[in-house]
Amino acid sequence: MDIREAIDGRRAVREFTTKPVEEAVLHLLVDAAIQAPSAVNRQPWLLTIVRDSSLLARVSNEAKAYMLRTSPAALAPHHFLDILNDPKFDIFYGAPVLVVISAAAGPWAVEDCSLAAENLKLAAHAAGLGTCWIGFALGRLGTPDGKSALKLADTGIPVAPIIVGHPKSVPSAVSRKAPRINWIS
Repeated sequence: MDIREAIDGRRAVREFTTKPVEEAVLHLLVDAAIQAPSAVNRQPWLLTIVRDSSLLARVSNEAKAYMLRTSPAALAPHHFLDILNDPKFDIFYGAPVLVVISAAAGPWAVEDCSLAAENLKLAAHAAGLGTCWIGFALGRLGTPDGKSALKLADTGIPVAPIIVGHPKSVPSAVSRKAPRINWIS
């Protein structure tokens, strides 16, 4: 698969089979992630790979409760409130793997981890896997208890919680708006 095909074909996947992702494939995804550029070549990222389904379920439940407790209801779209209050809703959509890309707090940590995340997602797509960045998890993972659950350092900041798995189906392409370009010559 060439790079343009990977970019154009990658989608946020929210339906997964129960088939596990092989460890060798996860190593390939990690290798793709760490090829990302980083500011001053710091390569600050830590990739935490969670395959424990009971831990994933616990983090999902805690993240939903955290969001309901800390997010102003007026800012949340109504359907978010409905799904966050649903005890059956899994923020990880049944994916067998969660990869959390984090780094010690510092300049450009978020940008560096985000670049690594996109590499990981493109590599996963090229390997026939689906991914989705789970923003619902970020608030809880950034707390002392959330960091402890994933054995992250107190000074670490989780940036990119990405689920990985074999997609049940591939979502259709979403139309893109025309680019806004400000040409300065």
